[in-house]
Amino acid sequence: MFGVTGSGDTSGFSGLQRQPWIELPAERPYGGYFDEVMDAFAEAYPEYEAAVEKVVLHRGELTVHLRREHVARVCQVFRDDPALRFELLSSVSGVDYLGREGAEGRRLHAVYHLTSMTFRRRIRLEVAVTTADPHIPSVTGVYPTADWQEREAWDLHGIVFDGHPALTRIMMPDDWEGHPQRKDYPLGGVATDYKDGASIPPPDERRAYR
Repeated sequence: MFGVTGSGDTSGFSGLQRQPWIELPAERPYGGYFDEVMDAFAEAYPEYEAAVEKVVLHRGELTVHLRREHVARVCQVFRDDPALRFELLSSVSGVDYLGREGAEGRRLHAVYHLTSMTFRRRIRLEVAVTTADPHIPSVTGVYPTADWQEREAWDLHGIVFDGHPALTRIMMPDDWEGHPQRKDYPLGGVATDYKDGASIPPPDERRAYR
């Protein structure tokens, strides 16, 4: 870390290379309460086969990958069905899998973390869209907590939640251009208004000793 040469990057991450991880569909039995949850979901939602793209089990977490047109109705079922009772949406977060999906692929993912306080259970829902068509139905009508969370996913990733009551920026200034947490967003050289001539240096120039 202290013997850096060439780039001047002393963070230690300039040479880090990781292969994109692709989630493989899980097979029954999932284990724990997951089988019970998925059985109840399939029984309560008549369009189960059309809605679910795949189910992934990884590191003790179950993720249900959905087609976007179903997400709001699926959330309604997960909240209201007596056998499910996922009353709390604890988080809506965005992810950009540029390296895995490619620039034209469904690289933008919205991830919904649901919690059942009745049964003390957790499950995740995930929806993927392209940057050319980044629209997903809002779930604010089902989970009011999604209001600010969807605004953050829009602000930082550019995912458009159709039906949101006020989809405006929440982290960046209103006139900011672009979405900073997209993987193709520039990491440095961004001008700021904090003082004359201030800028954010590119990664290969940060913390360089000159």
